[in-house]
Amino acid sequence: MFETLPPSAELTALDRLVGTWAVTGGAEGTVRYEWMPGRYFLIQHVELTQFGEPVTGMELIGNLRPFGEPTGADVVSRYYDSIGNTFDYVYELVGDKLTIWAGAKGSPAYYEGTFSADGATATGDWVYPGGGGYTSTMTRI
Repeated sequence: MFETLPPSAELTALDRLVGTWAVTGGAEGTVRYEWMPGRYFLIQHVELTQFGEPVTGMELIGNLRPFGEPTGADVVSRYYDSIGNTFDYVYELVGDKLTIWAGAKGSPAYYEGTFSADGATATGDWVYPGGGGYTSTMTRI
């Protein structure tokens, strides 16, 4: 039989994302986070316009636990969108600082943002290697 372990503390820290957020900055629109039953995976629903193009997507966020293996240490995700992209990320929330790396933890492409004291906003920047990126603000609605 499989051993049932509770969701990781690193994953449950992302509970503060649950809800619907208005996104402004380099991408505009809304994102909504909800727990899958069991609270082992956080689902993000994305409805944004970026670079003048509408993008609808879904992201599954959680710890990997392949068959017969221990639970992975990092909170990882895979994003799928309406134009055929699949992107992998690693999430880390420490205090009020949220970091989302594109690809592997420590990647030169990442988002780093900070939640406001009341948790109603998160503001930060997407950083891309070689320059570029944009500021992004999420406001709870």
